[in-house]
Amino acid sequence: MVVRGIVLPAVEALGNRRIAAGRRPVRELSGTQAREAERAEIDGRGQPERVAEVVDESVPGPAGPIPIRVYRPQSGRLLPALVYFFGGGWVTGSLDTADHVCRRLANSTPCAVVAVSYRLAPEHPFPAAVEDCVAATRWLTEHGAELGIDSQRLAVGGASAGGNLAATTAQLVRDQGGPVLRLQVLVYPLLDHGADTPSMRETVDPVFFDRNDVAWCWAHYLTRAADGNSPLASPLRARDLRGLPPALVITAGIDPLRDEGERYADRLAAAGVPTELVRFDGMVHGFYSMNGVLGAAERAQAATAASLRRALLA
Repeated sequence: MVVRGIVLPAVEALGNRRIAAGRRPVRELSGTQAREAERAEIDGRGQPERVAEVVDESVPGPAGPIPIRVYRPQSGRLLPALVYFFGGGWVTGSLDTADHVCRRLANSTPCAVVAVSYRLAPEHPFPAAVEDCVAATRWLTEHGAELGIDSQRLAVGGASAGGNLAATTAQLVRDQGGPVLRLQVLVYPLLDHGADTPSMRETVDPVFFDRNDVAWCWAHYLTRAADGNSPLASPLRARDLRGLPPALVITAGIDPLRDEGERYADRLAAAGVPTELVRFDGMVHGFYSMNGVLGAAERAQAATAASLRRALLA
């Protein structure tokens, strides 16, 4: 396994196990193959944490019902909620891939977590995913009580492509006059199509994720490269970040997306948005969801829960 940067032993061991198992990076796969590989990985995970209540529902969307999964650590009263958008480069990802993380965040905050199954590319290219995420968030602000959710205490968040969608949703909700979101959680988000940053150039990773995998994601998501100029695709390109909700930005030290996430955090702070930036050195893209495999995943989720408590429970 050859990765540029300081690699922690646990990450190196995980990479070597992936090589031994014949795991291929997404850049070598079709969308269908990537989804099949992801399903096989889900089947190999251990038992998830118990949560008091997990309910599958759907909410109205611009192209039909949007499936959601609601995690409640306790019942009987209205709870604040994190609206969570899973990662997967807009191509893979599902309610099942986000299940372990959503359970952990629901229990450790505690708050309700609502995972949103937005439409995936390339069957549904940009801006379908954005439309679904905004529609689901808006529905919860109007009907959250039907699911035991306090609509006045909402946060949005996500990892990778989900972080992109959380940032975009926060911008659109602001631009459309509300509702007021309490927090945005952006975990190693894709934020700028065609980014040419030091981390994008320097991260060479044949096992996990590098610039070639980033290009694969964008190529599947966008119908035309010019669409990447829109802030709805590349939220780092938004001219004005004032008035956005407070942010927690989590990055990985060995990740092509590290610099764009940190640049967004810098721009948020410069715009007067309370922003916390946490970098996990020695970690690679995707580490956040590796509960039970990488201790950094549990620490990053604990940092998320702490930010949610401050934003939603104070």
